[in-house]
Amino acid sequence: MAALTLKTDIGRLFGEVTIPGDKSISHRSVMFGSVAHGVTTVTNFLKGDDCLSTISCFRKLGVRIEESNDQLRIFGNGFEGLTEPNELLDVGNSGTTIRLLMGILAGRPFFSSLIGDESIGKRPMTRVTNPLSNMGAKIDGRHNGSYTPLSIRGGHLESINYTLPVASAQVKSALILAGLQADGVSQIIEPAETRDHTERMIRRFGGKIEKDNKVITVKGGQKLTAASIHVPGDISSAAFFLVAGAIISGSEIHLKNVGLNSTRTGIIEVLQKMGADLEIHENHDNKFEPTGDLIIKSSSLKGTIIEGDLIPKLIDEVPIIALMATQAEGDTIIKDAEELKVKETNRIDTVVQELKKLGASIEATKDGMVIHGKSKLHGGVVSSHGDHRIGMMLAVAALLSKEEVLLEKPEAISVSYPNFFEHLNNLIQ
Repeated sequence: MAALTLKTDIGRLFGEVTIPGDKSISHRSVMFGSVAHGVTTVTNFLKGDDCLSTISCFRKLGVRIEESNDQLRIFGNGFEGLTEPNELLDVGNSGTTIRLLMGILAGRPFFSSLIGDESIGKRPMTRVTNPLSNMGAKIDGRHNGSYTPLSIRGGHLESINYTLPVASAQVKSALILAGLQADGVSQIIEPAETRDHTERMIRRFGGKIEKDNKVITVKGGQKLTAASIHVPGDISSAAFFLVAGAIISGSEIHLKNVGLNSTRTGIIEVLQKMGADLEIHENHDNKFEPTGDLIIKSSSLKGTIIEGDLIPKLIDEVPIIALMATQAEGDTIIKDAEELKVKETNRIDTVVQELKKLGASIEATKDGMVIHGKSKLHGGVVSSHGDHRIGMMLAVAALLSKEEVLLEKPEAISVSYPNFFEHLNNLIQ
């Protein structure tokens, strides 16, 4: 796709946005519906490219999935209902799909092969393949199973007691999904709390899982039962509008149906620390995943330090937080975020590189970045590097420029937010 000329030199942002379905929860709804018994219904499903890759993979595994608008009906026959695929399982750009799917396939008594796009081919898989191999799965791939393509011959699994070397919801979830199929009881220990959508899904589908501080215990041999899932709005998508509303003078944006899971609300904590004018109206009726409406107004922001256990709660929001920091008074320091190096891109280097093109005073560190505010941003030619969150961050950054900003590889944004530009343009006044 050709470079896109972004909106610049706007007045303000004003209006209401209903945030599309959460990507993490949409993925998991398909996966759990596929391995549960009965018909699972999913509403407000995110039809982004990543989640469509998950649907495609499970159809190849023999699962009947019906789509209509933003709803799904998934006809599950349990873990044992999955069948050996006749073709490669292509996960596209989706790290969630490949890592969680490996946990499911590790316990299935058949052969399968997983591939993805160029970005997936660079992302490390040993953090998942090593513990799954220890449980009994036979996994191979490039560089001894480090990179795709990967082949898995699953079957009988033994339980595992495993301490995650890094805080990763994807690795944790893969091991939980394998543990559900293993003999005995598995324990997974997290170095820091990560998003708990997988644990909530298990309970929603009638399973049992225990969590004591950072120790997760799951028993093998459980039978899951179909459920109805309403996917809340994705707070990672809402983050772009939260920051835009805070940094564009005179703005006020109302965001509807946003997921407020406490393992994902790091962006809200940072906004509050930096002094943003933010209102939160929680919906107390939703017992599956907490939700609410948010109101953000243009704000006078100040720099802060973002580190430690807060990082896993906002790891996907760091690019847009970095942009926000360019418009705050003083320095903002982001550290303990080495995980950013193994996302769709090396997000530390990519964020710094692209924001510098627009005039930001920002520098990379070994585990994060330092942003010096307040910067006046200008025009330029920037690139998403095929990373959806970098692309959306740059679209928001362009709003601050009076000169033209061209975005290369804008199509990456459809991975998680196909209607992003439509929603953004509707707010511009």
